[in-house]
Amino acid sequence: MRSKRRLLAAIPVAAISILALSGCTEQQLQGWLPTERGTTNHVNATIGLWVTSWIVLLGVGVITWALIIWAVVVYRRRKADKGLPVQLRYNMPIEIFYTIVPLFLVLGFFFFTARDQADIEKPTANPDVTITVYGKRWAWDFNYMDTQTKANSVYYQGIQAQELGDGNVDESKLPVLYLPKGKTVKIILKSRDVIHSFWVVDFLYKKDMIPGKTNYEYFTPEKEGTYTGKCAELCGEYHSLMLFNVKVVSPSAYEAYLDTLRNEGNVGDLGDQYNTNTNEPDNKTPVAAGADSTSSK
Repeated sequence: MRSKRRLLAAIPVAAISILALSGCTEQQLQGWLPTERGTTNHVNATIGLWVTSWIVLLGVGVITWALIIWAVVVYRRRKADKGLPVQLRYNMPIEIFYTIVPLFLVLGFFFFTARDQADIEKPTANPDVTITVYGKRWAWDFNYMDTQTKANSVYYQGIQAQELGDGNVDESKLPVLYLPKGKTVKIILKSRDVIHSFWVVDFLYKKDMIPGKTNYEYFTPEKEGTYTGKCAELCGEYHSLMLFNVKVVSPSAYEAYLDTLRNEGNVGDLGDQYNTNTNEPDNKTPVAAGADSTSSK
């Protein structure tokens, strides 16, 4: 009899849950993250980790709220009560419960986060495309690297966003990073001056650009389109104007864009020689003023 009652009680709960989930929009099902599933090969894993974490935390919250309300109702003070209730120093089962359960939650979050992070950060052995991105106050340089012959690389030099007033910028003058759809990409991240952070919002992926240190990103863009990028590390007065766009195009369109840069004479590598930060560990002592040679020894 008791099992039948439980079953009857569970049916409306299940029906309400199914109805609630079926009414959710795609944006709600992916936790209101600013992207779509399948944008890159890593996006789905990030969405899954985010949404699952919130479901677990919501469950913990519901249980906690229910226990608080239950304790308030059951152990409320009645009119006939006199004096203080029985005082207890400890309750071993409850203390074990609220120690073990959070421990397992933390270990679970750590395990799944470490697993997904290791997969996202795993280097691609032989990427189809290698691009060196330099952050600079307050714009970006993109070097499309020819890994076989560095001199055959092509580049794009960007400028900071140009303000039009009323909080708007000239989109046509924003730096644009081109990526080929379906090709494995290796991004080499460097800074020319201070700490920046390379963030493509829809890719759910950002990483710091630290002077004197090289960081890397590995991913495969899987949907054509234009995506917003920005610096995610406060880097100075015009940090808010350090914007760029990412265009994921077909491989043929990508190669055509590289040919356009080549025809414009943007051939070579805009490397570390253009860095403005001279106080780095690997820098050599500058030539003294008035010296005959300008080459460092």
